[in-house]
Amino acid sequence: MKYKFLPHTADVMFEAYGKTLEKLFENSALAMEEVMVKLSTLEINDHYEITLESDSLEKLLYDFLSELIFVKDTEGFLFKKFEVIIQHKNKKYELLAKCEGELIDRKKHELLDDAKAVTMHQFEIRQEKGKWIANILVDI
Repeated sequence: MKYKFLPHTADVMFEAYGKTLEKLFENSALAMEEVMVKLSTLEINDHYEITLESDSLEKLLYDFLSELIFVKDTEGFLFKKFEVIIQHKNKKYELLAKCEGELIDRKKHELLDDAKAVTMHQFEIRQEKGKWIANILVDI
């Protein structure tokens, strides 16, 4: 299982999983996109690269997911495939993500909730039984 949506009264909450940090970030990004669009209606026609740096994994994931919302809002891109590389250098985490998808087409894509922001409320990354888990709450 890559991720699952959890019950929440007003917003959208999901739990993402990965055997590696990179897979955790990729699966978190997929869940974030699924909040906004039915993934099966997207094709891969273009790519977009995101590079980020942070001093913590939590902040790095928060910034990555926030960037996906920003790219949707400012450039009109939605994605269905991610390749993430994370490196830890000089007490900093560096992320390079290749995001593949296409520009929003309201006639073609089944748009769902409009994600406004990732929140820090109940935001968590942890390692359990050899896998990474993240809990994320999205303001819609």
